[in-house]
Amino acid sequence: MDFNKIKLIILDNDGVLTDGKIVYNNDQIESKNYNAKDGLGIKLLQFSGIELAIITGRTSKILEKRCDDLQIELLFQGVRNKLRKTKELLNKLDLDWENVAYMGDDWNDIPVIEKCNISATPADAFDDIKSRVDLVTERKGGEAAVREFIELILKKQGKYEESLQKLLDRLMS
Repeated sequence: MDFNKIKLIILDNDGVLTDGKIVYNNDQIESKNYNAKDGLGIKLLQFSGIELAIITGRTSKILEKRCDDLQIELLFQGVRNKLRKTKELLNKLDLDWENVAYMGDDWNDIPVIEKCNISATPADAFDDIKSRVDLVTERKGGEAAVREFIELILKKQGKYEESLQKLLDRLMS
């Protein structure tokens, strides 16, 4: 693990940004819960110069809305092969695997977890997943695990305080 080489953080959605629950109402409308603390962590990351991407196997208008709200441009939904999509993204951004930190929570994340520089999973992932990653957050998916991961990377790179000040300046203007 070399935190200083990280230039891109890739996240899964269900079970990482959310608690993994998918709820349908009587009209078959899907809903998900996102944590505002993760949202501020993502805003903090945007002031650091590190790119953020979300690669998910499902497709969700709710996730599109969340990404619009947070100004996340690198969103890839309905992805069956996350390894292939990540390779395409790395080529597009002219980055290598050593530049990637990845947070996922299930089997479809393992191929990327095994190739990236730093891998993480939320506290509530299954033990088989936890045993394959570099870091297990103290927080569960959908309960600010993403923010914990982002803050750790920014602190290890010495970018946390400067990014925080930029975020606070923006919030106060």
